[in-house]
Amino acid sequence: MVQGKRKSGASTKKSKARSKDRTPRTWKQRLKRYTVWGLIACVVMALLGAAGFFVAYRSIDIPDPNAEFLTETTQVYYSDGKSQLGQFAVQKRDSIDYDEMPQYVKDAVVAAENQTFWTDNGLDPKGILRAAFSNAQGNATQGASTITQQYVKILYLTQERTWKRKLKEAILSLKVKNQLSKQDVLEGYLNTIYFGRGAYGIQAAAQSYFAKDAADLNLKQSAALAAILNNPNGLDPADGDDVAQRLLGRYQYVLDSMAKMGTAPAGEVSQAREALPKFPQIKQSAQYGGQRGHVLTMVRKELSNLGFSEEEINGGGLQVTTTFTKKAMAAAAEGVAEQRPEGFGPKQLHVAVASVQPGTGAVRGFYGGQDYLDSQINWAVAGGQAGSTFKPFALASAIESGFELKDTFDGNSPYDLPGGGRPIENQGNHSYGRVNLIKATEDSINTAYIDMTLSMPDGPNQIISTANAMGIPPAEPADPPYGIPTSSPGLQPNTGVSLGSQTVSPINMANGYATIANRGVAADAYIIEKVVDRDGVVRYDHKVTTHDAVPEGIADDVGYALQQVVKSGSGTAALGLDRPAGGKTGTATNGNGEVSSAWFVGYTPQLATAVMYVRGKGNEQLKDWLPSYFGGAYPAKTWTAVMLRALDGADVESLPPAAYVKGEAPDDGHEYVPPPPPPPKKTKKPKETKTTQAPPTELPPPPPTTELPPPPTDTVPTQPTGPPTTTGGGPIIGGPGNGQKPRVRQGRRRPANR
Repeated sequence: MVQGKRKSGASTKKSKARSKDRTPRTWKQRLKRYTVWGLIACVVMALLGAAGFFVAYRSIDIPDPNAEFLTETTQVYYSDGKSQLGQFAVQKRDSIDYDEMPQYVKDAVVAAENQTFWTDNGLDPKGILRAAFSNAQGNATQGASTITQQYVKILYLTQERTWKRKLKEAILSLKVKNQLSKQDVLEGYLNTIYFGRGAYGIQAAAQSYFAKDAADLNLKQSAALAAILNNPNGLDPADGDDVAQRLLGRYQYVLDSMAKMGTAPAGEVSQAREALPKFPQIKQSAQYGGQRGHVLTMVRKELSNLGFSEEEINGGGLQVTTTFTKKAMAAAAEGVAEQRPEGFGPKQLHVAVASVQPGTGAVRGFYGGQDYLDSQINWAVAGGQAGSTFKPFALASAIESGFELKDTFDGNSPYDLPGGGRPIENQGNHSYGRVNLIKATEDSINTAYIDMTLSMPDGPNQIISTANAMGIPPAEPADPPYGIPTSSPGLQPNTGVSLGSQTVSPINMANGYATIANRGVAADAYIIEKVVDRDGVVRYDHKVTTHDAVPEGIADDVGYALQQVVKSGSGTAALGLDRPAGGKTGTATNGNGEVSSAWFVGYTPQLATAVMYVRGKGNEQLKDWLPSYFGGAYPAKTWTAVMLRALDGADVESLPPAAYVKGEAPDDGHEYVPPPPPPPKKTKKPKETKTTQAPPTELPPPPPTTELPPPPTDTVPTQPTGPPTTTGGGPIIGGPGNGQKPRVRQGRRRPANR
């Protein structure tokens, strides 16, 4: 045992000696060692990956493209989540053989979707990685690029947006590439891809758009269908002239690509690209009759905007709860029917209605015009020139820039513009003299609003900025987009912007007035509350978000002016509602100077509603055709009829009085000047000495239809609203140190320094 211990001790000493004698590894030696082990790990991982890929490749089968794989109907409900509004169901696919498809169809689709289809390997690895990385970051979903990958996406069915799905799609793409010929892939793709109008496959599309078999399609029709593939919901020519114009651009791109690829003669392309082919009237499914078709079309587009695929929408078993109520929808339809002038049918006279809930932006009801089976144009979305209903946004902007309700402007007609051009006229070329902003709004005095716009610093841009903040979308969609629709064509910073030559939808106009009803706090308009999938998973749940569009006092001042419009101005027909309301009339003229639209937009604390009357294509003359073309006539009466029904049983709520916001005017010469006192009456034989009373120095109590109410301009109103203000008057806007922060929505619309 002693010897053993000695040996052990000796061994330990030798080991320590050896460790002391060992030379430390250099960095090159360490790098070489790590590299070797790294290579070994990579080889092991590659072997495991290859094994996993082999197992996955063997286990995933190519689905039958003709199988009825989307069998669950998507249900659409009213806001209660129980009452059915409509449904989306899959149409049966009518597959045809490759040889039955005209060559023009095959060539047009390849030119539109994947010009290297016949030579590529069917995979776009960079695109897959780019899409997977983008989707993993939560960005907008990026789709497949090649026809093969698009076909695989259709076959794979699931819409989960994860790297696992992308990997499975890549495996299936490889399997399709190895097992199917290019001809098989294109045949399957053309028999399964969605073309819109519920049509899957080229045969169903040919019937849905041209009422003929796919085999009979010509060059123009083939190119049009290939163009529609790019955006089936957004390029349906039945949705109006603007959509048809966008389709024309895509259609010409397809034809030019065919000519470039040599798959269509240049001469035929040159003739074909001049205009779209004629699309015949196609009888729609009965389930789209009445206003239901307009509702379902809006819901479908919004679901697509929210990221749901066409496959999910048409047969994914979704449960969609909308914002629409039976009461508001019925109120809109019944109100229009009651007030439509006799002898003016819906094919020529288009009446649109939209009702929005203040504070939430929920669209509660609308009327889109003709039966959807007769016309697919929804005028509550398409809209028309807003006319003077746009003036409240200009008024809010003027007060925000420093003007006050009592400030006066030139109400004479005509008004000569500083730079020349066509003079501005009032209705009937009537002159009013100098008028304050209440009078200018109450009687819709165009020249006063032009004078006001020119007196503001950068007035047109300021007015547009304020309108955007209050819910009116810009001329081009914002980022992120908002509104229904997301743009207001023609909303440009010109001198006459307050007179409303731009096109605005009734939905967006109602939502803009809802901001006034909600005392300056705006919310985006929306139509979908919740979406639940077939497994009961909530895929979307709307969260109301609001932002301060204008200060409360300014909203109250604008609202007060609009209340006078109803009480004693151009909108007295709305008095029939028999509850406090504010509103504005409006008419607009087309390029020929003809009155082409008539509006009334108004609100109560619970609901804001817009009514629009247009003719024909939306810009044809109403004057001398309609018995009365003023906004205070049929539109205001229709508004009253709709609101009476929509608010039946609701509490009668009051509207706030004016706040009389004080400001430092950005331009001189608009201060209120009291009229001179009348000369004293002469007496022939005075019987006794009388003391003459000094003339009043403050604004006398004028009639409510023209001037400001009695409170002096330098004191707080007798019935102030909103937060307490200083003893010197209402909140001060437009001056230094006023304590008012600009109302800015982050990432949106308004400049930070106003």
